Amino acid sequence: MNTEPRRTQEELYDRASAFVTELFRGNAGGHDAAHTFRVVKNAMRIAEEEPGCSREVVMLAAFLHDADDRKLFQTENDRNARRFLAENGISEAETEAVLRAVDAVSFSKNSGKAPETLEGKIVQDADRLDAIGAVGIARTFAYGGEHGRPLGASVGHFYEKLLKLKDLMNTEGGKRLAERRHAFLETFLQEYYEETAQDPEEVPDAAQ
Repeated sequence: MNTEPRRTQEELYDRASAFVTELFRGNAGGHDAAHTFRVVKNAMRIAEEEPGCSREVVMLAAFLHDADDRKLFQTENDRNARRFLAENGISEAETEAVLRAVDAVSFSKNSGKAPETLEGKIVQDADRLDAIGAVGIARTFAYGGEHGRPLGASVGHFYEKLLKLKDLMNTEGGKRLAERRHAFLETFLQEYYEETAQDPEEVPDAAQ
């Protein structure tokens, strides 16, 4: 049974900020604390238009959505997220609601399936928004450089994932915010091909 004192939402925000800052310390890749803060901002913006959601669950799930990412941590059963929630007096029911949203976010893990809960849909949209637009482009090339991919392979990732995200948004707010970012992806690709004189059909598969 959880015996920790219940935190206010403002306290939870501050403690979650400190938690992810420490958790991702030293990580300069696309899944770092800065990414998490952008996802939280996107999620809370979308949540304002979704009166049926629990804003606290949205906030906590957004903060914790990468806390047990298998690419970064060797944890099981959402151990890092569960630890934070337990240490901050979150009830068992709310903990499960947060983790249900967290576990539904991943693009690769869920094979394009939409989350079952509204909170999960909001956080998934917020995470996907950070994968497109100017920030999404920057993250793609930062990740590619970190893993030794040539530019063309990183461009291949646009077709593998990024250009698909606009049509996979769950919420009206997410769809609206994705339109402009998607358009920027297309503008970037047009300029890339003009500058490199490369045929789009020659772009290598990013997975290679």
